[in-house]
Amino acid sequence: MITYVYETIPSNPGEEPEQFEWRQSIHEPTLESHPETGVPVRRIISGGLGFSSGGKSSSGSCCQGSCGC
Repeated sequence: MITYVYETIPSNPGEEPEQFEWRQSIHEPTLESHPETGVPVRRIISGGLGFSSGGKSSSGSCCQGSCGC
């Protein structure tokens, strides 16, 4: 199961969208409405957290090559 971030689509100008998280399988369709209120929603796509594998490369230290990290 993956946790996705959704936000409501405001019906009035100046209205703030409400964000919420929803756990669902990658095979399930994207939500089109809030599961509790029925308000139209859109899924938010954001960058990842960027995990590393311990901070060291095969040469014994991180970021000393030409990669620029």
